[in-house]
Amino acid sequence: MSGIITSADGIFVLTVTALWNAPLVLENWATDRAWETEAVEMAEFRMSIDGKLNKGFVPRPVTQSLNFSAGSSSLPYFEALITGQRKGRQIYTLGTELTLPSLGRKYTFINGGLGTGSVAPNGGGVLEDRAFSITWEDVFPAGI
Repeated sequence: MSGIITSADGIFVLTVTALWNAPLVLENWATDRAWETEAVEMAEFRMSIDGKLNKGFVPRPVTQSLNFSAGSSSLPYFEALITGQRKGRQIYTLGTELTLPSLGRKYTFINGGLGTGSVAPNGGGVLEDRAFSITWEDVFPAGI
């Protein structure tokens, strides 16, 4: 490892085959928190009354937050997703590959759906960042 841990060289590619024929490279992320993936609870534990620990694997979805600068050219894609889901009363299936060259790692997110999203920018001294959350069925890490 080179010791470089920058997010700036990350490449986030979103696929929504029901809407667009080509993958979308997302860009112009928020400065302080571009993307964030929640920790996943992978097991349940129960203690028996005689002091024995019982444990079991339980599959859980992965929730990821994406945050974009108010001027991001990626925002119209998310606005189209929100509009399509609301008008069509459906959820589009999403896929993503996140490539992090500084780490030599790639993460493939499968069978996702847009769960929440900012429908318009908030105004302040300047327009504020916009946030969206996607819930994924699974994530697979790999080297690049």
